[in-house]
Amino acid sequence: MDSDNELGAFLMSRRARVSPAAAGLTSHGRRRVPGLRREEVAELAGVSAVYYTRLEQGRALHPSGAVLDALARVLRLGATERAHLHDLVRRGRVRRSAGSAADAGEPAPAVPVRDGLRRLLAAVGAVPAYILSPAMDVLDANDPARALIGAPGPAAGGRPNLARHVFADPAARERYPQWEDVARQTAGFLRLSSGRLPGDLPLARLVAELSALSTEFRTLWAMQEVREKTHGTKCFRHPVVGAFALTYETLTLPGDERRSLVVFTAPDARADTALRLLGSWTATAPARTHTGHLGNGSA
Repeated sequence: MDSDNELGAFLMSRRARVSPAAAGLTSHGRRRVPGLRREEVAELAGVSAVYYTRLEQGRALHPSGAVLDALARVLRLGATERAHLHDLVRRGRVRRSAGSAADAGEPAPAVPVRDGLRRLLAAVGAVPAYILSPAMDVLDANDPARALIGAPGPAAGGRPNLARHVFADPAARERYPQWEDVARQTAGFLRLSSGRLPGDLPLARLVAELSALSTEFRTLWAMQEVREKTHGTKCFRHPVVGAFALTYETLTLPGDERRSLVVFTAPDARADTALRLLGSWTATAPARTHTGHLGNGSA
C-alpha cells in the first residue's frame, strides 16, 4: 500500500477490529485476516467489493458523504473517528489538487499570540493554562502552567512542544505517572490533527521526527487511533508538590481553529492543595520571561 494512502490504512485498521459476530455475520471456518474481509464491509455498506477495494487502495478518488457514513456505521466508528474519516477524504483531495507537501513551500510565518490572549492567561493565574497548536507547540502559558509541565523540548521554531516532551524526554515518564495513557492520547491527537490539516509542514515534520526518535511513537502511530482532547483528567508527579490529578478543558479560540486554550482545574482537595502549593512556589521562584518558553519546573 502507498505510504501516503492514509485513508486506506485507516479503513484497514478499523475493519480489522470488527468481528463478524459483531457485524451480524456467521463465520465459517478459519479466517486469514482479523476482523471483516473487504467484501463483507462492501456488502454491509451497500457498495461493490471492487469499489471498496479501490477505496482502500487509494484509487477511488471521490467517495460520497453517504458512502463514508455507511462505512462509518459498518466499521462502528465513534464520532471522532467518523469525522476523521471525512477529514482523510478531504485531505486526499487537497493533496491531489495542490501536489505533495514537499512541493507546498515553506510554512507561513508564525502569527504572534495576541495581547488579549496573553491577558486572559494572566487573568486565570490561579490555575494552569496554556495555548496549544495542532502540533502541540505551547505558544504561551501562564506561570502555574510553566511550573506544572516543566520545560518540554523546543520545536523547530524554538517553542516548547508537548509531544516531543512525552516521547523524547525521559523526564516525562516521571512527570506523568500514567505515561502510557498520555502517550496514546498524544499520538492520537497528532493523528487527528494531521487529518484536519493536510499539508501542514510543521506537523508533518514533527511526526517524522518522533517516528525516527521513538519506537513507542511508531507503534502508536501505526495503530491509526484518533483522539480528541476536549476534556479529561491528567495525573502529574511534580518534583516540588508531589502527585495529584487535574481535570482539563480545551477551548477552541474564536476565529483561529489552529489554536486552543487548555485550562486545568482541581477536582478534589488534594489537587486544590497541590495547586496552592504550586502557586506559592511559583511566586517565590525567580521571575520567568513571557516569550512563549516555559520555565524549568523543577526544584
